[in-house]
Amino acid sequence: MRRNRFATFLLALLALVGTVLLVPSGTASAAAGSCDSASNWTAGTWYPAGTVVRYTDGKYYVAEHDNPGYDPLISTWYWDPYTCQGGGNPGTGKFPVTEAQFQQMFPGRNSFYTYNGLIAALSAYPGFAGTGSDQVKRQEAAAFLANVDHETGGLVHIVEQNTANYPHYCDRNQPYGCPAGQAAYYGRGPLQLSWNFNYKAAGDALGINLLNNPSLVQTDAAVSWKTALWYWNTQRGPGSMTPHDAMVGSRGFGETIRSINGAVECDGRNPAQVQSRVNSYQRFAQMLGVAPGGNLYC
Repeated sequence: MRRNRFATFLLALLALVGTVLLVPSGTASAAAGSCDSASNWTAGTWYPAGTVVRYTDGKYYVAEHDNPGYDPLISTWYWDPYTCQGGGNPGTGKFPVTEAQFQQMFPGRNSFYTYNGLIAALSAYPGFAGTGSDQVKRQEAAAFLANVDHETGGLVHIVEQNTANYPHYCDRNQPYGCPAGQAAYYGRGPLQLSWNFNYKAAGDALGINLLNNPSLVQTDAAVSWKTALWYWNTQRGPGSMTPHDAMVGSRGFGETIRSINGAVECDGRNPAQVQSRVNSYQRFAQMLGVAPGGNLYC
């Protein structure tokens, strides 16, 4: 009995200071879900990423990363406030892709790419798939996931497969250099984040030190999804607008391709790659019950 009381005290203490702890053998685990199924937060309970809990103040929080019951008000890296609107996901409303649809879209996906990891990442950019009409929201979700499908071979690849490219992604002209190593900034994640300056910019925007810890993009599902959402919502790439602006501004799926890899694929450079993206978009749009719209090609 004394040992059990001490273990309980130790777990509670670790939850207060936010110390990283692996899942203890026999510790209860909470299921992920919406506000409708949210349980009351309890210190010492294992919460997978994407789990929604009701804190002691009556407010809801979503686990951004797996954790053993850290306090949401103290361990803010592990938890984000959660807005319940229609029992939906964080941000402006319910994400228009259900977990069942996600699994149907990516039947052979790597287990690293979890639906809960994506849901946990949405709080970083609540305007994503949450702006405009229901049709626009579904189109944007389909467009994002279609590009992800192409970039990762169906959410199979976590890292860039051509290892010969790895040393090329260090721009030594940047004042911060490449502190993680010459070959550390290769493509990772749903949109294959690469180059030291992109890791620096994404990390600064997300409040995560990715310049020094680029491997987080391939080991933490929520971080990985967040980097993809960072690019989608804030970067123009070789295009003239962000992919998010292209979809909510009715400029068409083709403009998302241009912003992601237009210098290599658009204007007739690689029509097969463009067609692959378009095929995925049309398939995903059909799954979500929405017309793909015009301007599909770049």
